[in-house]
Amino acid sequence: MTSTEANSSGSSSGIWNLPNILTMLRIALVPFFVWFLVADAPGLDSQNGIWRWAAALTFAVAIYTDKLDGDIARSRGLITNFGKIADPIADKLLTGSALVMLSVLSELPWWITILILVREWGITALRFFVIRYGVIPASRGGKLKTVVQTVAILLYVIPLASLAPWLGVVAFLVMLAAVAITVWTGVQYVVEALKLRASGRRAASQRVQGEMP
Repeated sequence: MTSTEANSSGSSSGIWNLPNILTMLRIALVPFFVWFLVADAPGLDSQNGIWRWAAALTFAVAIYTDKLDGDIARSRGLITNFGKIADPIADKLLTGSALVMLSVLSELPWWITILILVREWGITALRFFVIRYGVIPASRGGKLKTVVQTVAILLYVIPLASLAPWLGVVAFLVMLAAVAITVWTGVQYVVEALKLRASGRRAASQRVQGEMP
């Protein structure tokens, strides 16, 4: 079997393969992650105890499954339609729940959480809106955004400020960098979507004109 055939076979296979199972595991870890944060914060007052460290470990494991399922899917030709849809949803559920919980616990300003969530879900909706004209590929900036967001959230989830106050400042600065990259790449995706839509409409118009007698 050629590599092309393998990839074709992998993309049409069912959902029960290792990458998809890892994606589903990541989704399943989200409520545990949230519960650990809540368990550590009676009355929404974080104690930075064992449950907080359990939340940090759960987040780290979930993030690792994101990298692992992608590597396995690409190396074994196991990219499926389910994975294409479920993987970004799993990522947004994990990061979204982390941002919301950090804001609920008054550790992260709500404007940061709202700005990031609006960008993330807005771009996802935009991708679906222009999918009739084509697919907007993930950019290098988008990948950088994901990495910086993940690092920033992890720095917040780990109770660094309880170890040394200045580490909390580092976490905030990294989060600000994540916000800047998030907004900038969001603008880039909107521009790409508009270009894709305009190109698709021109192509459709040309086809119609070519079919006219």
